[in-house]
Amino acid sequence: MRKIIVTANISLDGVMQAPMGSEEDTSGNFNYGGWTAAHADAMSGKAVQKEASQKVDYLLGRKTFEIFASFWPSNAQMWPGINNSTKYVLSKTVKNSDWHNTVFLENVEEIHQLKISEGPDIQVWGSSQLIHLLLQNGLVDEMHLRIFPLILGSGKKLFDNNAIATSFTLTENIITTKGVFIAHYKRVGEVTPTMSVRNLMDKYLKK
Repeated sequence: MRKIIVTANISLDGVMQAPMGSEEDTSGNFNYGGWTAAHADAMSGKAVQKEASQKVDYLLGRKTFEIFASFWPSNAQMWPGINNSTKYVLSKTVKNSDWHNTVFLENVEEIHQLKISEGPDIQVWGSSQLIHLLLQNGLVDEMHLRIFPLILGSGKKLFDNNAIATSFTLTENIITTKGVFIAHYKRVGEVTPTMSVRNLMDKYLKK
């Protein structure tokens, strides 16, 4: 079974909209495009390169795909694997593209089938609405997050209120020189109730 891995830049309040440039996505009158730039350093650059160098396929929402398709086909030297890897795009309105190795999906059931098919793991970049859908259906196996030390207040967010309650464990983390917390989380199962906070504190304070 293929893993679906969400990789995202987010602010402290969970905004993931337009992290890379001012014109990337201005919908909803979003005025902070390119908000990651001031926090770039060698450590964060290396982390992004590591993600981009994985031998994976990609699952994208329509909006993110259109942004990618307008740039990466002619700039693949910056992301060598993006042209040759398969790009799966969830869209009910767009059905074809000149960008080779692009496959269009129409619904979550086709994502289920993709997940159980043979092939490399699948990374999700951007695509906030798609991520919401994946979380609602328990389809996210790992989350690779770059959490930036700023609050944006509004914008498209990584989480909505409809995700299935899921427990993750931290598998890898670093903090960059600019205070970006880079964390990899792996799904471990359902969220189960535990003892009350008071009892839990009593348990550990007695040690």
